[in-house]
Amino acid sequence: MDRLRSQARSRVAIGVVGSHDLVEQIMTTAAGMPGAAGWRLVGAPHTEEQETFEKFSKIADNVDVALFTGPLQYDLARQAGELPVPATYVPMSGAGLYASLLRGVLTLGIDPARVSIDSLPASDVEEAYREIGLSTSGVHLSEYDQPESARGFVAFHERLHGQGATTAALTTVRSVAEKLAAARVPVLRMLPTLSTLRLALDTAALLGTGSRLEESRIAIVVVELAASARPSYSGPGNYWQQELKLSLHQALLADARLMGATVMARDENSYVVTATVGALAQATDDFRAAPFMDRIRADLGVAVEVGIGLGITARDADANALVAVEKARAAGAAAAYLVSGDGTVLSLPARQRQRVQEPVAATKAAKLLERLIAGLGDGREAMVVDAEVVADVLSIAPRSARRVLQSLAEEGLAWPLPPVRGTAAGRPRQPYRLVRS
Repeated sequence: MDRLRSQARSRVAIGVVGSHDLVEQIMTTAAGMPGAAGWRLVGAPHTEEQETFEKFSKIADNVDVALFTGPLQYDLARQAGELPVPATYVPMSGAGLYASLLRGVLTLGIDPARVSIDSLPASDVEEAYREIGLSTSGVHLSEYDQPESARGFVAFHERLHGQGATTAALTTVRSVAEKLAAARVPVLRMLPTLSTLRLALDTAALLGTGSRLEESRIAIVVVELAASARPSYSGPGNYWQQELKLSLHQALLADARLMGATVMARDENSYVVTATVGALAQATDDFRAAPFMDRIRADLGVAVEVGIGLGITARDADANALVAVEKARAAGAAAAYLVSGDGTVLSLPARQRQRVQEPVAATKAAKLLERLIAGLGDGREAMVVDAEVVADVLSIAPRSARRVLQSLAEEGLAWPLPPVRGTAAGRPRQPYRLVRS
C-alpha cells in the first residue's frame, strides 16, 4: 500500500547481479554518478555462475530493473526462468583489453602478440590490436555465443598454453580465471572500464524508469449506481431514469475534464472513466480519497460504487477495475476501491464536499444550449428535441441541426434517446434530452 502511494516519488531500484568483485565495483561506481540520488541499488552477488537465477529471484520483487555483470549471467538467468522485470547487462568490449594487456606485460612479462582471449568479439580484438600497432596473427580467440560456448573456455586456453602457442590467457569469466590459475596457466581477468559501467548503469536506470511509467500509465474507473439508487423499472419510457443518467454523466464529466479523462456509458447503470494514473493521483490526493463520489452525492444525492483498476494494458486495468467495483459493492458503496497491477488493494474514502458555485467561461456548445433553452421555453417536455426542432429554433438547416446536437452530446449537454420510427418511410427521428448546465 505504501509502495503504491509513494511510487511516483521513490527511487528507481536497480538489482545488480553477478560476481562479488563486479557487483562491488558497480555499487562503488554508481555512488559517484550524477543520477545516483534517484537510484537505489540492491546487490545480489554469487560465487558460482550457476547461482545467477537463484540470487536474482531473491531480489526480483524489490527491484524495478536487473543489471547483470555480463552477458553470460544475463543468459543464464533467462535460461533458468522468466525475468519478471526488465533486464540488461554490462557489455563486453575491447576497452578492457588494453588495461589487461598492459597489466600482463608489467606484472607477468607476457608477450601480448601471443595470447588466447575469450568472450570478446573478433572485431573488437582486431581494432584494439590495430590501435596499439600489433599483429593478431599469434592471437587466438574464442568468442562468446550463449552459455554453452563458455563451458569450453577453460579447455581452449589450457590446450593452447600446453602447446606453447600462448604466453597467457585473457578471460572475462571469473570461474574460468580461477580454474586456469589452479592449472598454473598464466591468466588475466578482463574487467569493464569505468565508462562502460557508467553507461550500463544509465541504461538500467532508464529501463527501470520506463518500466515503472508503463506499469502505472493506464487507469480505468468503473462508476455504478448503487442498487438503492436504481429505478425499479428500466427502459426508454422511464424518463426519471433518463434524467438520472444524464445528471450522472454530467457530474462525471465535470471531474473527468479536470484530469483529462474520457467518460463512456458502460450500461444502463454504469460508466467507464479512462485516465492516466498521474492525473488520477492528483485528483485523489495520491490515492487517499475516492474520485467522483463526493460530487455525485452532493449534486445528485445518490450513492455510487466506484472501482479503480491499474495495469500495463487497458485490458489489465479494466479487469482490475471490475474486481475493485465488486469490492466497493460488498462494502455498501461506503468507499471506492483500487486494485493495482501487482494486486495491491486500497480503500479510498469519499471526501465531504461543500458545494461552491464558481463562474465558468461558457463554451460554444454551452452558448448554443442557452439559445435552445431560451427558444423552447421552460416546459419539461420541451427539453426533448430533435434536428427538426433545433433547426426551427436556431433558424439553421436540418443537417446543421444534427451537427449541433452531436456536439452537445459530446460535451455532455445532451443525451441521445432511443430513435423513434414514424409511420412514413425514411430515417427514424433521433430525439435528444437537453441537459441544463
